[in-house]
Amino acid sequence: MDKKECHEESSSSDEELWRRIPTSSVSEDQESSEEQVSGAVYSEMHQMISSIYAELHFMFKQDYKYDQFLGPEGNVDVELINKSANKYSLRFPTAGWYLWSATGLGFVVRDAVTVTIAFGSWSQHLALDLQHHEQWLAAGPLFAVTAEPEEAVAEIHLPHFISLQGEVDVSWFLVAHFKDEGMVLQRPSRVEPFYAVLDNPSFSLMGILLRIARGTRLSIPITSNTLLYFHPHPEDIKFHLYLVPSDALLTKMIDDEEERFCGVRLQTSPSMQPLTFGAHYIVSNSAHLEIIPTELKLSYRSPGEIQPFSKFNAGQMKEPIQLEITDKRHGTLVWKTVVKPVDIQLGAASAPRTFSDRVSLCCPGWSAVA
Repeated sequence: MDKKECHEESSSSDEELWRRIPTSSVSEDQESSEEQVSGAVYSEMHQMISSIYAELHFMFKQDYKYDQFLGPEGNVDVELINKSANKYSLRFPTAGWYLWSATGLGFVVRDAVTVTIAFGSWSQHLALDLQHHEQWLAAGPLFAVTAEPEEAVAEIHLPHFISLQGEVDVSWFLVAHFKDEGMVLQRPSRVEPFYAVLDNPSFSLMGILLRIARGTRLSIPITSNTLLYFHPHPEDIKFHLYLVPSDALLTKMIDDEEERFCGVRLQTSPSMQPLTFGAHYIVSNSAHLEIIPTELKLSYRSPGEIQPFSKFNAGQMKEPIQLEITDKRHGTLVWKTVVKPVDIQLGAASAPRTFSDRVSLCCPGWSAVA
C-alpha cells in the first residue's frame, strides 16, 4: 500500500417492521451486551434485526431519508453539521436498536448516546490499484464514527454487499480501522447477510474489507443495484443505466450527480440473483435503440469517483421499452424491467419542486403532464 493504512408511505412500513423487535432487548443498567437480556430474547432480537435488514434491502426504496434513523420509539432526527465533509450528528435518546435505513448502518446502544458520522472514501486511504494484487475487496461504505459516551454503544452494524453463499468464507471479513498509525484490521464479532457486527466497538474511520487467500481464484457473489435514470427532453428522452454494488452511499452519490443534470431515478427491482464481482454484463433493449456501451463491468469505485454507465436515447418515447441485463459469459438473464411513457410522466411529476425548476432551465418546453 502506498497510502495510509422517505416519505410518508415508507415511514409507516418501517414502523411496522420495528414493532417486531422485542421491546426489552436492551437494558440500561447492565454493562455488556450479553448480560443485557436473557439468551433467548437476545437471540430473538438478532434474528429480527437480520430479517429487517433483508426486507429493507429487497424493498430498495429510493425515498429513504438521510435525516432520520429508525429507532425503538420512532424516528430520530439526523442533523447535517458539515455539508462539505458529509458529516452528521444525532442523539439516541434511549437504549435499543437504531438503523439508518438510507445507509444500512446500525447501532445497538445501552443508554442515551450522541453519535457523529461522516463518510469516507476507500481510494483516499487504501490504494485500490493494489487491491487485486493483495486480494483485497472493499465490501461496503467507509464511515468515520464517534460516540459520546463510547461505552454506551454495545454493537455497531457495518453494512456490506457480499452475498453469503457459494464459496464465500466469513473468515475473509475484516473491519478496517484507519488511524494515525495506518490501517488496523479487526475480525468482526459476527457476520450476517448485509452487515457485520462489532461488539463493544472502538470508533475510527471504519468499514468492511474482504481478504482472500493469495492465489485463490474465486467468483465473489455480491448484491447489486441497477439504477435507471431518465433525462427529460421534449424531443429526445435520454436514459442512463448503472450496475453497481449495493452500497447506499454510492447510490446517493450517483443520485446527487444525476440530479445535477436533471436526471430522475425510476423505481426498479434489484437483480434476480447475486452477481459476480468483476464479471461483464450486456445491456439490451426491445426497441433496438443504440446503447453505449452495451457492456458493463461490475466493479466498485468509491463514491465521488466517476461511475461507468450505459446510455441510450429514446426519442419522444411513444411505446414501452423493455430493458434487460444478461451475464456475458453464461448468457443468463439477471435483470429486466419495462419502462412505459406514463412512468416518465409520473417520475417527472413526483420530483421535488427544485427539480422541476431545474428541468425548465435545462429543457424548455418539457412538461411532466401528458
